Amino acid sequence: MRVRLLSGILILLLTFAEAGETFAGDTDLDTPAPLLFGITPVFLVDQNNFLAGWKAYLEKHLKRPVRFVRRRSYAEISDMLLNGQLDAAWICTFPYVFNRTSLRLIAVPQFEGEPYYWSYLIVPASDRTTRGYEDLRGKVFAYAEPRSNTGYLYPRYVLKQLGEEADGYFRKTFFTWSHPEVVKAVADGLADAGAVDGYIWKVIRNKDPALANRTRVVNISQKFGFPPVVAGVFLDDEQLERLRGILLSMHENPEGRSLLSQLLLDRFSEPREDIYNNITDIMETVFTVSE
Repeated sequence: MRVRLLSGILILLLTFAEAGETFAGDTDLDTPAPLLFGITPVFLVDQNNFLAGWKAYLEKHLKRPVRFVRRRSYAEISDMLLNGQLDAAWICTFPYVFNRTSLRLIAVPQFEGEPYYWSYLIVPASDRTTRGYEDLRGKVFAYAEPRSNTGYLYPRYVLKQLGEEADGYFRKTFFTWSHPEVVKAVADGLADAGAVDGYIWKVIRNKDPALANRTRVVNISQKFGFPPVVAGVFLDDEQLERLRGILLSMHENPEGRSLLSQLLLDRFSEPREDIYNNITDIMETVFTVSE
């Protein structure tokens, strides 16, 4: 009798356990998977505070969790997008153009009324003689990162135009792995010059003028399409359009405007492929091997 009673209790407990597992599974199925959004430290200033607010904003309007995935380099973020490990990312123009057949534009920020930015050549403020790249032979030069348009590709393009090869032109080069660190390296005298995203330099001038004022801008490039928000091919069209709509309307929402103002951005705008065409031309020039 006792054995039968214990057996009955055990069966009852197992039935409840199985039911509990089923309900837990049903709950998981009802919870949307997080949107995985790639970010690098290359261009965002004061990332943690901004991303906390932006995460809450996106989750509220997307009605699904959002998880920012941070990596040190554009290469890592690009590879994760291409492999389906990320749904979307805010990346530099160089990796976007390089992989444009496998990436889809979602939105492009507007800065000072236009969807453009520039490459700035900066030197220490104490250097009053350098006028451009032609004065930097034998100097120490700071790049942002290897897949940065303004912080790597464009300087090498300028030297190509001067008939020079970057690898032999400078005495020494190094990567700082972020645009703010380029500014710091030049301001501290670790580099004689550096190439930096002009938008980032202006953000630093606004938020940390003492640092920016220790550098001097000696060359400003042509306009380039601003670093875009993009998706890989694995994000479904409905979710892509929903994310695009949320970004494009941020400037119409008080909370959204506040977030944009932290980055000194006006708004996100409809993407245009043509604003990135000059980067394609620069890539072809830089990576063409002379006969």
